[in-house]
Amino acid sequence: MSMEERRLITKVVKLYYLEGWTQTEIAKKINKSRPIVSKLLKQAKENQVVEVYLKDSTVHTVQFERKLEKKYNLKEAIVIESANSGPELIMRKLGLATARYIEKKLDHINTIGISWGTSVYAVVEAFQYQANKPIHLIPLIGGIGQDYIGYHTNSLLFELSQKLNGTSSYLYAPAVVESEELRNHIIRSKDVKEVLTRGKQVDIAIVGIGNPGIQNTMTEMGYLLEEDQQSLMDAEAIGDINSNFFDKNGELVEHPLNNRTIGIDLQDIKKIPEVITIARGEHKILPLHVALENHFITTLVIDDKTAEKLLKSVE
Repeated sequence: MSMEERRLITKVVKLYYLEGWTQTEIAKKINKSRPIVSKLLKQAKENQVVEVYLKDSTVHTVQFERKLEKKYNLKEAIVIESANSGPELIMRKLGLATARYIEKKLDHINTIGISWGTSVYAVVEAFQYQANKPIHLIPLIGGIGQDYIGYHTNSLLFELSQKLNGTSSYLYAPAVVESEELRNHIIRSKDVKEVLTRGKQVDIAIVGIGNPGIQNTMTEMGYLLEEDQQSLMDAEAIGDINSNFFDKNGELVEHPLNNRTIGIDLQDIKKIPEVITIARGEHKILPLHVALENHFITTLVIDDKTAEKLLKSVE
């Protein structure tokens, strides 16, 4: 390795691991493509420029994991250490832990379903390039839009398919459309119907969990307006998974947004063998508890502070 190559790798490592930059941000900074940034990070580990510890094994995180698994009958809980880390770095750690967990399973699965949003983006970005058997990726919700393109399902599918040397189905429709009539027309079309059917049959699903009462990905992307947030709260919505808004009992609320979403619903998600989500922050505790109680989620990746607050909230 030349001195210039080592200097570039060191710069990328510092930006990624110490300063919390995303691979996309680093790519723009060094004027390279995102796949090249990912390869440089891989080279850093191979040449022992950096060592990555994927999971904290201190007593308190292990205790949280066992308590969460027992409380919610989870397949697995993964709790990461968040000390001295800001929100972006914690999300990076959560994405990394989730990606490594899934990578260990790749030889035994054929299909992965992908939702959308910042947490799913963190998982996709953390995947390494693989030489395993081909995996087919399937969207769980519509995946096109004009803003925040990287968070949309189709973009996430394309990125992950490149990393897994796999194939993808795509939904050429927005996540949320203007009317229930338009939504019904779209989901009856042959291509969309087929993809949604396949989405219900995936081996593993990666989904995010939201709280309609705060600023979230849907509001940033323009799908959820201020008046929508208020009307959702008036309808007693406390959370959403795959843009399905539910109440404190885990039931879909009566709201137009639930009738304008192009994607699989909560009961479809519940039937998927393994549904993985990552969660960070106090605002996620109530919707997360309800989702876990209703078994919409089977595998949870969470930071220790949020895990502790979640467990205390249900004691």
